[in-house]
Amino acid sequence: MPVYNCAPLLKHLWFEIQGMPAVAIASTEFADAAKTEADALGMSGAKRVLVKHPIQDASLAQMSEKADAIVDDVIAALSN
Repeated sequence: MPVYNCAPLLKHLWFEIQGMPAVAIASTEFADAAKTEADALGMSGAKRVLVKHPIQDASLAQMSEKADAIVDDVIAALSN
């Protein structure tokens, strides 16, 4: 079974619990893990936006494209 780093999701949930708008941004590769972690923490409604995988070996130009592709989703998630 893979081990996932849930620290980013936990930080996102902390802001949600404090009543501050927050959205977790994760790679599509980790969509299931993010949902599982949110469910396990009782925060199944936590907002998250997925960015196209892979991330770690993407060039600056590719990362800019990935960010541009989700910026409206991030704004929408923070606005609702």
